[in-house]
Amino acid sequence: MGEYTTRLVVGVGGRAGVSVEEVCALVEETLRGAGLAAEAVTALATVDSKAGEAGIAGAAKRFGVPVVGYPADRLAGVDVPHPSEAARAATGTPSVAEAAALVAGGELLVPKRRSLSATCAVATAQAHDLRHHGDAEVIDAGSGLEDLAVNVRAHTPPEWLRQRIAASLGDLAAYPDGRSARAAVAARHGLPVERVLLTAGAAEAFVLIARALGAERPVVVHPQFTEPEAALRDAGHRVERVVLRAEDGFRLDPAAVPQDADLVVVGNPTNPTSVLHPAAVLARLARPGRILVVDEAFMDAVPGEREALAGRTDLPGLVVLRSLTKTWGLAGLRIGYVLAEPAVIGKLAAAQPLWPVSTPALVAAEACVAPAALAEAEEAARRIAVDRAHLLAGLAEFEEVRVAGEAEGPFVLIQVADGAQVRNRLRTLGFAVRRGDTFPGLDRTWLRLAVRDRATTGRLLQALDRALALTSR
Repeated sequence: MGEYTTRLVVGVGGRAGVSVEEVCALVEETLRGAGLAAEAVTALATVDSKAGEAGIAGAAKRFGVPVVGYPADRLAGVDVPHPSEAARAATGTPSVAEAAALVAGGELLVPKRRSLSATCAVATAQAHDLRHHGDAEVIDAGSGLEDLAVNVRAHTPPEWLRQRIAASLGDLAAYPDGRSARAAVAARHGLPVERVLLTAGAAEAFVLIARALGAERPVVVHPQFTEPEAALRDAGHRVERVVLRAEDGFRLDPAAVPQDADLVVVGNPTNPTSVLHPAAVLARLARPGRILVVDEAFMDAVPGEREALAGRTDLPGLVVLRSLTKTWGLAGLRIGYVLAEPAVIGKLAAAQPLWPVSTPALVAAEACVAPAALAEAEEAARRIAVDRAHLLAGLAEFEEVRVAGEAEGPFVLIQVADGAQVRNRLRTLGFAVRRGDTFPGLDRTWLRLAVRDRATTGRLLQALDRALALTSR
């Protein structure tokens, strides 16, 4: 698949039982009539209640794109040029097709078109879908794919952690008490408890930072996890980007960050590039009057946690975020924490709802920062490093594949011509990998691969060989 200047989202609505053939025919006719290429379509979008409709899901599969479902109340807030009271009564939104096409912020290119049982509309896609995450690569495809799109460590949580969490269920009648877990996290980093805030995953922390700290000139260093920028934009901030370049190995030059930026967000190691920035380089970004947010969600997957800033108290305005969901397989439990100056912690805590972290999550937090757990995480990090080296050696055999920078995290970013088609071929061969074009600074030629064991990597490399061969025909 080639690169297209205009990327498209097709909004689709349909009556119950609409066929794949009818949806495909309508979409193809609509695109053809507007002189638009089917290869430029990045997603079929619809209302949540229709996302599982066999005709719509099947059409998306034929086009090789995901189905994106939105809640009806979100679509109801989108201004559409051709509202329908019948559609509003049936779905809660005045036009599923037009609203779903426009909800991500694009421009409507083709208004609503109809067939007997379906509707569709076409809009430009937002330049980068900041709300797209790796789980979307596998949710739409069911459980049959080998998941290399999500960076949660395989075969987790371990049995001992499952048992600790299960034992906490007897305490659910009482409100959560986070004092013990907070003290354990503080001890793990050698900090006073006043410098620790427990959160429902790092994602909650980004929302709290965006809403509670205030910023006149926030800057996000990209490519990186997109949730910080999304949270800042949702809170009404105008966000500036510092985009690192592939030709520089996605390395950060502190001089590229505006001097008067009063909030700077950077990941380390960075998702999706897997680059580990030197602590000394990041420290140069800290200064009075600036909040420096360093997302260390994957730092415990780095042997020795070298280059970590967690535990530092000498850098003004430093805010470090940690997640316990990646190494320990707790994405569904939602647990993370913030390390910062007491005044910053106080502002963030004031913005939290009451009891933001559940009792099972608190138990998990305390368990995962215990000495035995830290030793287990260190051993896992060393295994990941060995498995990553095996993956990199295999990728080096492909002339068509370029590895970005110097990978230090539990994932690898690669560039390959016709990356979107290679990704779709890999799906048909049983592997879900993370698309790169939703990250600012990357396009459709980039793919992110989670590091897995040698056997899984061997199968992936065989599938990649086949996908590249099929794509080059």
